[in-house]
Amino acid sequence: MLIGLDPILSPELLYALRAMGHGDEIAIVDANYPASSSTEQLIRLDGVDAPMALKAVLSITPLDIYVEDAAFSMQDAGDPDNFPAAVQTFQTIINDVCSSNHNIKQLERFAFYEHAKNAFAIVQTGETRHYGNIILKKGVLPSA
Repeated sequence: MLIGLDPILSPELLYALRAMGHGDEIAIVDANYPASSSTEQLIRLDGVDAPMALKAVLSITPLDIYVEDAAFSMQDAGDPDNFPAAVQTFQTIINDVCSSNHNIKQLERFAFYEHAKNAFAIVQTGETRHYGNIILKKGVLPSA
């Protein structure tokens, strides 16, 4: 065990987050997401919901402040103007954890799939709510 780290952060997830550079992206996806066919770098967190995973990742990884959009979610395919409950939860976590203002940009379902394929890694959670998917763009640590 390590002091000060959320125990959700598995060795594989810690390795991926540390190996990522500024501008690299990581996707946190729900249990229904086609993750195995979307990436070679799949990290499974089956017993964890997506908000818990998001909070753990953001506890040690900054979002990029030098881009307009640093967080992306999947639009509701049946109602693109709807802000799904899972995404509302994600936005609340980002607002609570991040020091900068980051609004989640919604992407059409297939655009989200394509975007996620370019992520450094995909973290598949046990999230059962629909649209429990988010992509984060890693930022830089502040200067000492």
